[in-house]
Amino acid sequence: MMIGRRRGVVDGRRCGLWAVDLVGLLVMAAMLEETAELKISHPLTGVVERVNERHGPFVGLLMTYPTEEIALQFSGFFVPSSDLPLLEIAGRRFNIGKIKDVDVIYVMSGEQTLNAGITVQLLIDTFDVVGIVHYGIAGSCNDSLFIGDVSVPKYVAQTSSWKWKKFKSKEQTSPELQFGDYNLPNKGENLLAALEFTPVQVYSSGRPMQELFWLETYPKWFNLATQIQDVKLEQCLNDTYCLPEKPKVAYGLRGSSADIFVDNAAYNDFLFKTFNISTVDEESAAVVMACMSNSVPSVVFRGISDKAGVGESETLSSSSSLRSLAATNAVRVSVAFIALLGRDGKHHDH
Repeated sequence: MMIGRRRGVVDGRRCGLWAVDLVGLLVMAAMLEETAELKISHPLTGVVERVNERHGPFVGLLMTYPTEEIALQFSGFFVPSSDLPLLEIAGRRFNIGKIKDVDVIYVMSGEQTLNAGITVQLLIDTFDVVGIVHYGIAGSCNDSLFIGDVSVPKYVAQTSSWKWKKFKSKEQTSPELQFGDYNLPNKGENLLAALEFTPVQVYSSGRPMQELFWLETYPKWFNLATQIQDVKLEQCLNDTYCLPEKPKVAYGLRGSSADIFVDNAAYNDFLFKTFNISTVDEESAAVVMACMSNSVPSVVFRGISDKAGVGESETLSSSSSLRSLAATNAVRVSVAFIALLGRDGKHHDH
């Protein structure tokens, strides 16, 4: 549908086309009005408007599963709102309050990409948010990233977007995982052939669809995150066991997401050598992609909880304790970033 002069059409017919377009616009306006009425009829609409007016704009804070939420709750950094501490929408609890005097709404999305993407869209559509801070735990593919470290990636990839190749297919346009390369005792052919890693389609406001493999976090927020200083990261699980390496914050490494729990050392090694990927998780790429689609800033903080193929006996501690420590460190770095956003009102600049 288009309004404007149509070249090469006689005046009488042009008027007819204008009339058709006008009818189309009126139909669209009616549809939009109906949609707005349906939204207004939602029982929480008035409450949400009051929350946005009284407390917004907010920094949206998103984690994915209970261990990560518990780490925030136990930290004491989040102070719930006294008048309306939470709203439940689409089965998710949106917690309203402050961190370091910055207005925040935090929500646990649930695991995997679809849950994360849906929850980001709910945050953006429902509340007056200036951007999304995403934290959680991740596995390490990089020998220089240890348990307890926090990675702040500049780019993340959706590494479960594949083309499964025919056996003996010669065509190759993107990096591939050749199953035959992992035959034992010797490399050779394999009927599973190969997986070709493909880009994802990204739709965003005011731009044509793009096919991207690497999804970029918001540059200004990433650069601001590099200014984080003097964050005390937890090194000890208890009085008797401490990690051998003092945890650190690592900036600019590449991360990946897929609806796959990776506990295979060979695949981790493949990701690092092929794509220079340092961390694996199930949600970060979905969060960043949803933010890109809505032109909303995002930043990611992932605490390292494990390394694929390394058993509990080799880490000298239970996996649940390591996940808690990794989540705690990710929370601490996220809180330090939110404090920087609040400094001089920088969270309004996007």
